[in-house]
Amino acid sequence: MTDSAVRLEHEPPKGKLKNLNTLWSFVRPYKLQLVLASFFLLVAAATVLIVPTALGDIVDKGFSADNAQKVNDYFLVFVAIVAVMAIATAFRFYFVTWLGERVVADIRKAVYERLITLSPEFFEVNRPGEIVSRLTADTTLVQTIVGSSVSVWARNFLIAVGGTIWLFVMSPKLMSYIVVVIPLLLGVIIYVGRKVRDLSRTSQDKVADVGARANESLSALNIVQAFTQEKTEAKRFGTHVDEAFVAAKRRITVRAAMTFAMIFLIFGAIALVLYEGAQDVIAGTMSGGEMLDFIMRAVFVAGAFGALSEVYSELQRAAGAAGRLAELLAAEATIKAPANPTAMPDPVRGDIHFDNVTFHYPSKKDVPALEGFNLRIKPGETVALVGPSGAGKSTVLQLLLRFYDPEAGRITIDGVDIARTEPQAFRSHLAFVPQETIIFADTIAENVRYGRLDATDDDVKGAVEAAAAKEFIERAPEGYDTFLGERGSRLSGGQRQRIAIARAILRDAPVLLLDEATSALDAESEQKVQEALEHLMEGRTTLVIAHRLATVKKVDRIVVLDEGRIVAEGTHDELVAKGGLYKRLADLQFASGI
Repeated sequence: MTDSAVRLEHEPPKGKLKNLNTLWSFVRPYKLQLVLASFFLLVAAATVLIVPTALGDIVDKGFSADNAQKVNDYFLVFVAIVAVMAIATAFRFYFVTWLGERVVADIRKAVYERLITLSPEFFEVNRPGEIVSRLTADTTLVQTIVGSSVSVWARNFLIAVGGTIWLFVMSPKLMSYIVVVIPLLLGVIIYVGRKVRDLSRTSQDKVADVGARANESLSALNIVQAFTQEKTEAKRFGTHVDEAFVAAKRRITVRAAMTFAMIFLIFGAIALVLYEGAQDVIAGTMSGGEMLDFIMRAVFVAGAFGALSEVYSELQRAAGAAGRLAELLAAEATIKAPANPTAMPDPVRGDIHFDNVTFHYPSKKDVPALEGFNLRIKPGETVALVGPSGAGKSTVLQLLLRFYDPEAGRITIDGVDIARTEPQAFRSHLAFVPQETIIFADTIAENVRYGRLDATDDDVKGAVEAAAAKEFIERAPEGYDTFLGERGSRLSGGQRQRIAIARAILRDAPVLLLDEATSALDAESEQKVQEALEHLMEGRTTLVIAHRLATVKKVDRIVVLDEGRIVAEGTHDELVAKGGLYKRLADLQFASGI
């Protein structure tokens, strides 16, 4: 990813209303609901404008002694209009809210489907906590807009425009006073709206920082508590919360000032109109009912303009949220299938070749993780990678899994360049046990079955037994159906590792990748798992990363890495006899009993 791309990903969205166009692609599939919502919205807006006329007629005619017998008819007409307005408003609410919930559900699915395909490189430069905030807080904002605010804005726009025209027809003289105020209202809406947009964007970013901070500290709760940093973390979190509050307070202050200006201008105009209208009634040029009709409609129009300012601010906030979501929807995975992917051979033998590979991590572009790296692993061979921390061992596995592509050189399996394959199809031939064990908040059986979703219960039990995990699983409260909690919190480190190994065993892939697969096991469990792994390795190409050299004495070949290069290779005895880095590591470990 280029520096400019990284910079753009961290820039806050512009918050322009055109960002809301992103939402249209999600609304478009639900044309029927949209048409029905629009129809009932029009009916509701029309009845709101008719209500003042119905009341004016009641005042002018229904209270007249000459028409006393018609009073019931006038009130029945008024009740009928109100009933239509209530029914139309209820249906508008239902269809609009349904649209909002449906659209947000679709957006969340689309964003997550895109995120789950992005390369690890993307998450090096984008905090997962901030992304989760976009997936939750921003979509909630969007739901408010699609499921409420847009409808409210459209209704008030119709009332404002339709009512203004009607008022002009009724009394051009009285309406001329209101016309003076409208440009001032629009000016306030546009000017202050831009301020609110910028402040809303800042506020949303601060809220995202709060979520990111909470996610980070709660994910590392055991470290926080072990180092007694609860007060420090609470203080840091409080600082982020206070910054978010300050940003929100600025936005609230501006919106409050806008509300004051709107109310003062609107009701000042109404007071002026009331005064002039009263003079016309006294002069006999306007009836009391017409005066009531005009004033009520003017109030509705004024209220509609006031509501437009409120909704405009909400639309500005939603535009910022939509922009942030659009960034995620537009993010492209750097690791993806070429236009015409090459198929892997059937069956895969596991002949692995790193050919003059050079690679830098995006966040460490000045330090090569691998440089001029060459390694050939024959089908069925077991090779161990050893070396000090930062030597490039895990990078070899990351590249072989094609989480990243090398900047120079290529990696082939059975002669096929893995960069020319479809990632999912290629990875289906690999089984991986990471150093940091990943356990999902699900049952034991489902965590193991993650290696092969179509596996039977007997397959799962066989993999568990091979991973020396049967004993502790059968002692669990509900056996294989025991829920493991968030990140496997109900298991010990060794138990989690054996679940991960069982998952890899169930995968039954021709290439096996083990990154410190037994690091969290006690001596007895390690011996059992090591025997299971040796059985599993038979007939498979296996690449093992190990810090404890005692676990790799029996492998076919040991490759020693230092600073991204191979400095030695051979069997354990050969490397000890040669001296150098491996002998120093071996002397340190075996002398200390590691």
